[in-house]
Amino acid sequence: MKRVRAGGRGGVFTPSDFLGIAGRAAVDQALSRLVKGGKLRRLARGLYDFPKVHPQLGLLSPVPDDIAQALARETGSQLQIAGARAASALGLTTQVPAKTTYLTDGPSRRVVLGKRVVDLRHASPKHLIAPGSAAGTVVQALRHVGAMRAGDVAQVAVRRLSVNDKKMLASSAVQAPAWMRPTLVSIANASGEIDG
Repeated sequence: MKRVRAGGRGGVFTPSDFLGIAGRAAVDQALSRLVKGGKLRRLARGLYDFPKVHPQLGLLSPVPDDIAQALARETGSQLQIAGARAASALGLTTQVPAKTTYLTDGPSRRVVLGKRVVDLRHASPKHLIAPGSAAGTVVQALRHVGAMRAGDVAQVAVRRLSVNDKKMLASSAVQAPAWMRPTLVSIANASGEIDG
């Protein structure tokens, strides 16, 4: 519980986060006791959180990114937000998708929490370009909105990406589908960047 408290309320974790302290059986037993005692909440099989508590609303749901990060830590895999969530992160849409999709080089997994779904989808390296970076988010947003709205993505990305993000985008552009490459290169070469 000391390690859980150190991470603060809202933290999401799996048993593998505690394997440095004790063996798997002891960790599972301790987590089970903490759930029964009401100190932790079991979100799904092998997934727990130390929930934030709102004075009026009670226990709050964890942030999808925290769930995805915990699952990625468990398997030692990389993540990249994808689809509508990537477009939303860049401000290309105001819609907040009920299903948050992440691409990963690890195993696929879906966690359903009420009406929210966190979906990790195994992706090949050609689809997982610059994972976990702002450059990767630009690639996924562009993939989501398509060639017709590539200019919108470029306009936002030029302003939002740091110099380092643009360098990463330039070096990753060769991995992207042919239709994306001109847009990615133009973003990488454009001025108007923020300091990064």
